[in-house]
This record gives sequence, structure tokens and C-alpha cells, in this order.
Amino acid sequence: MSQSPSGQQFRLRSGAHSAVVVELGAALSRYTFGGRPVLDGFASDERITGGRGQLLVPWPNRIGGGRYRWDGEDQQLPLTEPAAGNAIHGLLRWCSWQPLETAQDRVLLGATLFPQPGYPFHLGLRVQYGLDAEGLSVTVTARNLGTGAAPYGVGQHPYLTVGTELVDEAVLTLPARAWLPAAQQGAPVAAQTVEGTPFDFRVARAIGTQRLDTAFADLERDSSGRALVRLAHPAGHHGSDLWLGEGADFLQVYTGDTLPGRVRRRGVAVEPMSCPPDAFRGRPAAVELGPGDLHTFRWGLRPWNGPHEA
Repeated sequence: MSQSPSGQQFRLRSGAHSAVVVELGAALSRYTFGGRPVLDGFASDERITGGRGQLLVPWPNRIGGGRYRWDGEDQQLPLTEPAAGNAIHGLLRWCSWQPLETAQDRVLLGATLFPQPGYPFHLGLRVQYGLDAEGLSVTVTARNLGTGAAPYGVGQHPYLTVGTELVDEAVLTLPARAWLPAAQQGAPVAAQTVEGTPFDFRVARAIGTQRLDTAFADLERDSSGRALVRLAHPAGHHGSDLWLGEGADFLQVYTGDTLPGRVRRRGVAVEPMSCPPDAFRGRPAAVELGPGDLHTFRWGLRPWNGPHEA
């Protein structure tokens, strides 16, 4: 019997919610609510492409040129986005994550990141996926197992869908007051207000033909401390809210314009991140993980049917 190219499949279920997590990179491959796809994911017999559902550690997004300096030493990462000359989306996307706990409605997977060229640091990683009546919750923890401070960031790359042929018709709401214009090699420059720009989605509107591969910051949060991104069907009868909780302070939104033709603009990637793109440069406090320290990152999805209030 042939094995899935994404390894072992962990199927979760709670009421009308159903999800699949895979061994390869601990990626989230599928999620349905009442039989309706919430994600533009991948099947068990398909390879992962376009970053679909992947966990991005120990950095999300890009490091320009793959170069950074830490504790007085220059580091050079493999250029995994060779056309642009960048290191992209971390080091554990194509590694096996091992199941530590499994149940009908949740799974806990773990991996160890050992010191290596370009990233001479030692981390222990865990990710838990859980389903309940509200939806899906994801918690990623990282502990620095080394003796010195390590640079660390995390994100995830789900593509949301509301069943439209293209994302153009989907209605997007983003709780972001700032966006990060990308300079050379996709690295951002200083944050700018979204006010008066095409990147202001604080009031719901259709994506239209706008091309997005854009980082957002300064997120508005509700009384529970969550920032909510909404993708809704144009008729308003269903959609999903992606929430960002502890440690999730930035977003990348990507409309898939550079994907192969058959999947281009079919779903919109809404990527929660703990840090902005190119965050290892300059050693900001947000990416410094001290020896023995634990970092926690939480996000989730709440799909809904019928009229829905924010």
C-alpha cells in the first residue's frame, strides 16, 4: 500500500467540525464545518504546495538573502526561495513531527530542531490542534534547549475559502491599522497606516482584483484579547473568522497570485505570525528566546453559517 506523501494523517472530529493534520511539518491539511470546506487545503494523496497549512518555525515569511547577525556572528541560511534570494518559512516544513498525544478531537505533535549551519540553536517544539463547539484552536510552543539566546519566530499558512471560484468575490475584514510595505527581496520597511490606502480592510469589502502579499501590524483586539479576521461569502450566508491570540501580533495576507494556474487566487492565505518578515535582523526583543525560555503562540478558526454578527 502506498504511503501518503505527507505521512501519517491525524483525523479530528467534534460535532459538525472535522479536520486533518499531517505528520509532514505538522501541517493542517483540511478543515470542514458541516461538510463545507473552510480551507483550500490538500488531499492525502497530494504533495504540499504553496505552503498550504504549513507551520513556519523558527521564522515565518522571509529573511532577505538568508543572512543575519546574532551574538557577533554572521549566519547564512539556505536560500529556499532561490529566485528571490531569500530564506523562507523556517526549517521544519519538510520534517516529520511525531505524535505525542492523540484523541478524537485533538492531537499533540512534537519535533526537535537541532543546531545546524545558519541556525546554530537548539529548540524543542510542540503543536496542539483541538476541535470543540466553537471551532479549531492551535497552540504552538517552543523551548530554547540551548545555553544562549536564540532568534525565534513562528507562523502558519492556512488558505481560507468560502467556496467562490476565485477570492475576488470573497469579502474580507482585517483588524489591522498598519501595513508593512515590502522593499527589496520582500523584506518590509517601516510600518505605515492603512488609512487612505488600498490595504485598509477594517470595513468589510470584496477583495476584487487586488493582489495581496502583504504584512499587517497594529491589530485591533476585542475584549477577550483576540484579533479577528473575517472571510465571508458575498451573499453573507457563511464564512470564517480567523482569530489571533497570545503571541500572534502580525499577519501576512496572500491572494495566491504567484501560484500555478489551477490554484491561483482560489483561496486567500491568512497567516498569523509572531513577528514581522525579516525579523532576525537587528535583534529585536520580540524574537529573542532566552535559554530555557518558553514561547507560546495561539490562533484558531471559527466557521459560521447563516447571518453572523461581529
